[in-house]
Amino acid sequence: MRITIFPLTGAILYPGLHLPLHIFEPRYRAMISDALARDRRIGMIQPQREFEGAPLFQIGCLGRIGDVEALDDGRFNLVLEGESRFRMLRELDVTTPFRQIEGELLDEPEDEVLAAIERAGFEREARRFADAQGYRVDWDSVSRLDDVSLINGVCQIAPFDAAAKQALLEANGINERCELLIQLMQFFARRDSDDEDGETLQ
Repeated sequence: MRITIFPLTGAILYPGLHLPLHIFEPRYRAMISDALARDRRIGMIQPQREFEGAPLFQIGCLGRIGDVEALDDGRFNLVLEGESRFRMLRELDVTTPFRQIEGELLDEPEDEVLAAIERAGFEREARRFADAQGYRVDWDSVSRLDDVSLINGVCQIAPFDAAAKQALLEANGINERCELLIQLMQFFARRDSDDEDGETLQ
C-alpha cells in the first residue's frame, strides 16, 4: 500500500495510542491537507540520521488523524491515532513535497497479556526509574491499565534516544517489548548514575 510518511526523530506512535502533533512546515501542512482530503492517514517513521532526505528505518506506525485544528496561518494542531505498525518496502519517487513509501501492514498479536510476575517486575522497575528521573506518576492509574496500554504507553513517552525508541517499536509483542523496556530503563539509569561518556548501548 502507498503510505504518506512523516519522518520525525524521536516521535514514536503505537497502535491504540495517540500522538499530538503541531504541523508548521509548508511541506507537512501540504501533507496534512492531502491526507484530510483522502483517508486521513499518515505514517510516522524515524529517519536514521538527522539530515534532509535521510534513509528511513524499516518499521513505522500508520495513524489516522482524529481531532484536528486548522489555524488561520495554515498550521495544524492534531492528534494522530495509532492503527497499525508497518514495514517499509521501498520509497517511492514522487512529485509531492512530502515523502511517500510502499509499505505493508504488520499483523499484531491479539489479546496479549503479561504473566503476573512479568507485570510486577515491570512496575517495580518503572517505579525505580521514575523515582531516579524525578517523575511524578499516578501509580493507582497505572495499575488499572491493561498490559498492552501500559507497555506501549511507557515506550511511547520514555525519555530514551531515537535508536532505543526504534528498537522498542520493532519488538514483536508486548512480552518482548516489556523485556527490552526493562533492560533500557536499567541501562539508562546506570548510565545516568555513572555519568560516563564512553558507555554506549550495544
